[in-house]
Amino acid sequence: MTQDRWTAVDSFFHEKLIGEDDALDHALASGRKAGMPEIHVSAAFGALIHLLARTRGAERILEIGTLAGYSTIWLARALPAGGKLISLELDAEHARVARQNVSHAGLIDRVDIRIGEATESLAEMAGAGADPFDFIFIDADKRSNPAYLEGSLRLSGPGTLIVVDNVVRNGAVAGPDSGDPDMVGIRTMIDQVAANPRLTATAIQTVGGKGYDGFAVIRVD
Repeated sequence: MTQDRWTAVDSFFHEKLIGEDDALDHALASGRKAGMPEIHVSAAFGALIHLLARTRGAERILEIGTLAGYSTIWLARALPAGGKLISLELDAEHARVARQNVSHAGLIDRVDIRIGEATESLAEMAGAGADPFDFIFIDADKRSNPAYLEGSLRLSGPGTLIVVDNVVRNGAVAGPDSGDPDMVGIRTMIDQVAANPRLTATAIQTVGGKGYDGFAVIRVD
């Protein structure tokens, strides 16, 4: 199997099951125009987190890592009337572009994009006694995953579902220890999950248009 075959299969399912979408296409195009790295989730994965959030019946969603707002749109569309999504983004320009994209999608009334260090924002929400989130999506710098998980757990309750993207990294997660800070962050987070009796989890390897990677799904009991 080759990357070309993986990409072709992704394209087949995209055409058959997802289709073209003006708001999502606009978000991707604006991200490219702004010079952002093309590290957004695939359409198939965006649809997956949308379905998981809907199946969970999420009314409060937390996203760590906004970029151009592509995954933000997928998640915000999963919310019922009156639902709320808080997305944390370090880069002010990324946040500005994302707000425009979310507004273009007609979802700005249910999305709050906050600028700053995610760990600080998480601590502020926990300190203020924020209500627990039903669904949390972590997709930011991988070296900080342990801190993001700890902060997310302080904002979780029984039944909260946490999805962490990019945990396989072309198989490097199971390879020799290179000392790479991103891999250290991923492995440390996996160890945290394994050691926490409150958590039930699995991780799934994926191939597709974005290459070989995978994600973790964690349930707070």
